[in-house]
Amino acid sequence: MNTKSSLVILWDVMSTLVYDPIHQEIPDFFGLSLQELYDTKHPTAWVDFEHGTIDEARFYEIYFPDRPNPIDGTALREILFDAYRFLEGIDALLDELHKNEVEMHALSNYPSWFEIIEEKLCLSRYLQWTFVSCKTGLRKPDPSAYLNAASTLNLAPQRCLFIDDRQKNCAAAERIGMDTILFEDAPSLRTELDRRGIL
Repeated sequence: MNTKSSLVILWDVMSTLVYDPIHQEIPDFFGLSLQELYDTKHPTAWVDFEHGTIDEARFYEIYFPDRPNPIDGTALREILFDAYRFLEGIDALLDELHKNEVEMHALSNYPSWFEIIEEKLCLSRYLQWTFVSCKTGLRKPDPSAYLNAASTLNLAPQRCLFIDDRQKNCAAAERIGMDTILFEDAPSLRTELDRRGIL
């Protein structure tokens, strides 16, 4: 049991725990470069999908406004399932934290595709998918995303440790009183967790 720290860890998921296929596999699926993907996509569809204000079927219909046919969602889901994987060293680190009975929750900007991650990696072995933006309607770095997490857990923000690979998201968490770690890789994260007495 973890007796060293009463902190609850709030995790970003993509590019912190799990490989994000947006940089390679998703553009490849559409036959585009990443820049071409950004240049041709619907201006708000992805954010709306992450907010949960449109469902997956609608996202596929509107994501490319200039293409006559919707995205083949079944084929894309297969690509995502194959691509999702733990970043190097993360699975072992999560397992160690879980065995130390550290309470952990996802605080992630992501659409319903998080269910594919769960199916592939069973991340719920280690943490709860409590604060995914498609469920809460709140996206980082909006302060309400962090405040809602602390309030829901009945914790002062100072009792939350937020870990994310984006500086702007960490900075927003710090502004409402959370401790943060900017994720670079598993070894440096382990060092920071050990320094805080969590491992």
